[in-house]
Amino acid sequence: MPELPDVTVYVEALQSRIVGQPLTEARLTTPFLLRTVEPGLADFAGRRVTRVSRMAKRIIIAFDNDLRAVMHLMIAGRLHWLSPKKRVPKTIIAAFQFPNGTLTWTEAGTQKRASLHLVRGDAALAPFERGGLDPLACSLKEFAERSRSENHTIKRTLTDQRMFSGIGNAYSDEILHRARVSPVKLTSRLTDEEYERLHAATRLVLREWVARLRAEAADEFPEKVTAFRPEMAVHGKYNQPCPVCATKVQRIRYASNETNYCPRCQTEGRLLADRGLSRLLKSDWPKRIEELEGS
Repeated sequence: MPELPDVTVYVEALQSRIVGQPLTEARLTTPFLLRTVEPGLADFAGRRVTRVSRMAKRIIIAFDNDLRAVMHLMIAGRLHWLSPKKRVPKTIIAAFQFPNGTLTWTEAGTQKRASLHLVRGDAALAPFERGGLDPLACSLKEFAERSRSENHTIKRTLTDQRMFSGIGNAYSDEILHRARVSPVKLTSRLTDEEYERLHAATRLVLREWVARLRAEAADEFPEKVTAFRPEMAVHGKYNQPCPVCATKVQRIRYASNETNYCPRCQTEGRLLADRGLSRLLKSDWPKRIEELEGS
């Protein structure tokens, strides 16, 4: 799922292309994308874009006449920009045509989770605001107080949009590795020093990735939006060496997600229980990296 850095770069690319431009045509190829009834898509025809902004992982496109489009890409949704001469492919789920080009929206896979809400006025955006703190703007005190307000694992807290805005599975792995904190440590048990490291790591990791993705896109529209990047330290790097200590990166799998971590840098050499594999192996499940490396 595109997270804060990816959505930020999407927003910047859209700002330079569609702000001030009128929407000449809009079409959807799937009825499941649009989640609202009023206003209708036809109401947006001819309206000019006044601003594009980010709300957590959502993209808000504001049009004149107080119209707003709320786009949530979810896991597999991606945006693309086509020049006026390029043909719009059949694989899109939506296309928004402007005089200078067409914004297309695709969604891979069979689970169609992406959503488009059309509303009137900024007040109608309130239901989409989950209340999470901006991780790039909050102070250390605010960061720690919000984390401690509920006692959950720090991984869950970082990815809870009611707690912090825009952080998901991928960048939480990177933040926790940078801060040298276990993903399963409870927020009530984190020390003040660990919160200092986490706060600093959150700001550094997110800012570094925004800068990296900006540089990668340059003046082009960002097309390589993915949760798995070769430059990442641990996310998606199961069984590959940690860039800090060379220990093999481990994982915890659950549902459709997984948490990646370095057992030497983050968990003092302990291997965290994987719900599937450790239950299967039971007593044969190694508890420390020394057992794993010796096997």
